Amino acid sequence: MRLTEFFLPTLREAPADADIISAKMMFRSGMIRKLASGIYEWLPLGLKVLKKVEQIIREEMGKIGGNEVWLPILLPRSLWDETGRWDVYGKELCRLKDRKDSDFCLGPTHEEVITDLVRREIRSYRELPLMLYQFGIKFRDEIRPRFGVMRAREFYMKDAYSFHPDEKDAEQYYQKVFNAYKKICERCGFKYREVEAATGAIGGSFSHEFMVLADTGEEEIVSCECGYGANTEKAEVKQGAGERGQGTEKPLEEKHTPNMRTVEEVGKFLKASPKNFIKTLIYQADNEPVVALVRGDYELNEHKLQSALNCSILALADEKTIEKATGAPLGFAGPVKLKDKNIKIIADYSAEGMINAISGANKKDYHLANININRDYKPAKVTDLRKVKRGDKCPRCGKDLNFSRGIEVGHTFKLGLKYSKSMKATYLDKGGKEQLMVMGCYGIGVSRIVAATIEQSHDENGVIWPLPLAPFHVVVIPINWQDEQTKKVSEQIYDELSKKGIDVLLDDRDERAGIKFKDADLIGIPYRITVSDKNLKDNKLELKARWEKKEESRIIDIDKIVDEICSKVK
Repeated sequence: MRLTEFFLPTLREAPADADIISAKMMFRSGMIRKLASGIYEWLPLGLKVLKKVEQIIREEMGKIGGNEVWLPILLPRSLWDETGRWDVYGKELCRLKDRKDSDFCLGPTHEEVITDLVRREIRSYRELPLMLYQFGIKFRDEIRPRFGVMRAREFYMKDAYSFHPDEKDAEQYYQKVFNAYKKICERCGFKYREVEAATGAIGGSFSHEFMVLADTGEEEIVSCECGYGANTEKAEVKQGAGERGQGTEKPLEEKHTPNMRTVEEVGKFLKASPKNFIKTLIYQADNEPVVALVRGDYELNEHKLQSALNCSILALADEKTIEKATGAPLGFAGPVKLKDKNIKIIADYSAEGMINAISGANKKDYHLANININRDYKPAKVTDLRKVKRGDKCPRCGKDLNFSRGIEVGHTFKLGLKYSKSMKATYLDKGGKEQLMVMGCYGIGVSRIVAATIEQSHDENGVIWPLPLAPFHVVVIPINWQDEQTKKVSEQIYDELSKKGIDVLLDDRDERAGIKFKDADLIGIPYRITVSDKNLKDNKLELKARWEKKEESRIIDIDKIVDEICSKVK
């Protein structure tokens, strides 16, 4: 491609609302432009990278027997009602009506559509297993779109769905996709980690995230040298990991704490450490009130609580519900003598070992001291409910956990029967008996991979593309385009490289060399060939890699440059 024919509107400065490196670089290098909040136009340079990512993914999906399909973006409500997700998904689901007043949504994910397709077409065990995947636009009405294309309202991804005759087959195939995702990350040149993750709104029995390691990552992950890894939503805390209290159980004692509601306020007043407190939180789980307990210096993990309760909808209770359950206003809840005698109490492991703890007295302006489990209250369940924190030990080997940040680019789910059961996706087994299909779901963000690559690979001058994703492998820069010999040699190299299948950009602009060099660095092309009068006198050219310093560039014979580039690219 000749640069004079290529639409590449670079910018000296990024827009003021570009909030992370990748967004700034993508704007400045002419990859994207913003149409509306969270909605972007992909320009030729950005689209070239996007398509290279797509091809890598397509190749790896083909290796594990994936069949590519193209599914609609506009999805009917009727399918979402079958799974109950029309009401569960929340305001991120963009809902609309057609001229007949029928309800539709813009697809944020396609479990319902693909399950409907398969249940209409698959009849026998002989047709299983089956994996279908697509590349397509997804739409989620993010409340606060940010980080450029990283958290946009409209984004481009590959989503895949597999259908199996039984759990064993599903788990074997899950491992194939897991390995394919690792291969995709490796081919993209990432430093990455695969971690255990919560299933969220997609559902299912277990899942993994593929995280590109970057200091600017929006998600915190934990890992251990033994191989364990998880995001902080999923990271496990072993029973007994909290410090166990010592001493003799004391009688309950009521403390007057006027207008003091938080652990910090009451702790300061009573001269007690947050470790001596039980946080008592009232939630509504599928519209039923529940009490969740965790030690005062820890944070409750709502994903763990939702999993422990096996509920579809979990939310903090409003003040009216809290007063009805406890008999007191917000800020004075505790596990002892709740007004609602039938309310379920679920406690974190950290509360299990507490001796003579402090919590609300379920009475305005009062707290209770010397609360002890089983004597003063009896939880229906004691389990892992808290967020992992620095200093915690690995749940597998007991060593210190490492904390780092990452960008999620892929997510795999073992769905089980979640969708096939609600949508009656069945097949006939060898005995002619109807059975439910077991499902898997596997997503990877194509547009996210582009941004994540930039976050992990850039410098102050611009992007540094790994070869597999680079929009062009090499740029040919003639110092003086008006010089006939310079022009002739530049076009000769350009033609020869193009014939060899090398993606090459010829900067045929009549611009100063400094401008050309700055643009080449900004857009991040891996190799730069400089054609200058000085070197042409000796039949030489300058070759420099994007990640090298100026003094590391090499002078090469003209007749060897094509072979040199081919050896590096191929």
